[in-house]
Amino acid sequence: MEEVERRIKELFDRGEIEGFLAYKNGLPYLFTKGEELKIELPEGRYPLPLILKDIQREKPQVKLGILVRGCDERHLVELAKNNMVDLEKVVLVGVSCSKEQAEKCRCEKPYPEKGLVGEKTEGVRDRSDIEKIEKMEEGDRFSFWMKEFERCIKCFGCRNICPQCFCETCALEDENLIGKGKLPPDIPSFHLVRAVHMAGRCVDCGLCEEACPALI
Repeated sequence: MEEVERRIKELFDRGEIEGFLAYKNGLPYLFTKGEELKIELPEGRYPLPLILKDIQREKPQVKLGILVRGCDERHLVELAKNNMVDLEKVVLVGVSCSKEQAEKCRCEKPYPEKGLVGEKTEGVRDRSDIEKIEKMEEGDRFSFWMKEFERCIKCFGCRNICPQCFCETCALEDENLIGKGKLPPDIPSFHLVRAVHMAGRCVDCGLCEEACPALI
């Protein structure tokens, strides 16, 4: 990460950024000085674009940098399309995921297009597990998902970690759509409502899958 830290320090020294959002001790951290940099890329992932959105909402004029992997960059592009972040005030410093991380997420593009420091990691081409589901007959595919959804405990982990969940009023809390307080939730309303909302802006990052305690 020395090259990454050198790049970030240059941004601080030139006054191009006032803060840099990355990781420290395995957790998201906002660095405010070039001298205190100790950047790392933990195995676990956090929704840094969602944190950036919240910072910009509170401090719209601040000039920030952010450490991005491939999925983080895709999230930021979608958030910008929906006027949730202002990319004119953000500098991206990109890193590739490790081969192991890419394989874990079945990621076809584990690196960002802009600001990449270092080499690209080759994407995962084998997505046979997903293709197997897609090739199922409609009835078999429906049964597969119903069995998955039955494990849901309605913890909202998938919603809370998703950078693309930014509605002021959440449809998943609408009593006309989802029974309030019902455990397990109405099947399949909870997940179908969420799927409809995400269909146009999901970037296939897999954060919801990682966050799910029921392993859906």
